[in-house]
Amino acid sequence: MATPNPLERAYPASPHPVSKKTYTIAGILTTVFGLDELLPETKNVTCLWLLNPRLQTQECMAPIACSAVTDWNNRLKHRKDREEAPGLIAVSFDQRNHGSRQIDPVANEAWRSGNPRHAQDMFSIFHGTSLDTSQLITYLPSYIFPNSERTLSTHLVLGISLGGHSAWHCIFHDHRITTAIVIIGCPDYIRLMSNRARLSKLKTWTETSPPGSKFLGSADFPAGLVQAVEMYDPTGLCLGTGSHDKASFDQDPSPDERERLIPLLERSLGGKRILNLAGGADKLVPYKHSEPFLRWLKRAVSPHGWFNDGGVVVEDIVSDGVGHEMSPGMLKEALRFIGESLEGGSSKAKDAVSKI
Repeated sequence: MATPNPLERAYPASPHPVSKKTYTIAGILTTVFGLDELLPETKNVTCLWLLNPRLQTQECMAPIACSAVTDWNNRLKHRKDREEAPGLIAVSFDQRNHGSRQIDPVANEAWRSGNPRHAQDMFSIFHGTSLDTSQLITYLPSYIFPNSERTLSTHLVLGISLGGHSAWHCIFHDHRITTAIVIIGCPDYIRLMSNRARLSKLKTWTETSPPGSKFLGSADFPAGLVQAVEMYDPTGLCLGTGSHDKASFDQDPSPDERERLIPLLERSLGGKRILNLAGGADKLVPYKHSEPFLRWLKRAVSPHGWFNDGGVVVEDIVSDGVGHEMSPGMLKEALRFIGESLEGGSSKAKDAVSKI
């Protein structure tokens, strides 16, 4: 079953086209945008990885690739140090089980659409896509710069919806990815899927007392999936799968917990930048399921937080009246954040919850 493309209303007009070339890397059709637009003198290149929404394909990410490359190249025209500034390319590929990689259409559907394994299918797909991103980061240079004429020096990721979930995994688990733009994605899989199970009226939710008390570990959210969430999901990794009450997000960690968390965050997020863009009227991935973890993270990296020396930048912008979509305002913020990251970013963490 098709769902609306979250990017349908992001572009009032088509962006300026840029060059694109397709390579088969590790068995994945990989599209690279902007190679021909690189300045001859450019030696260091930044790559923006684009991860598509559920039930869409990499083709829908092409306008973002064109917009990002064009915006950065226009900025370079006004810089005197163009030779030292990095060039920008963008790369898209189909999420697992999407587009050219689709094996089973049902695996992309939700519980309500007849997929009894929705929870494990969705998590494994977007987690797998994050692993694919890391695989492609390793091998892309040997395809696009076979004579080592340029260096891929920095990597950014932008994901939308399902791609946004995957972008959270990318920024947490690959040290080479230094910036993430998460659009209508969620860093708390258990909170998101527990609510979806409730709304879907699953028996594993409704037939327990209290409702949902035995959902985790049931056939709809098996124990093996719970273990995977604890390993890879940002909330599960940092706070565990049993810490979903309000108090756990509002309290600073104990000294013992800090001994575990500080090395974890240094390894996962040290010196990195995150922009979270959410729709205030999003019913599919409601912001309220991301907000507790984001509140916890922003508190940690704030000037007086317990991880204030990690060089982490977190911006969190909620768009009033916007549903499960990427609005033109979100696009503007994403391009702004990409440009700031390429220009060196900010060494000071931000707590920027705002409305646009």
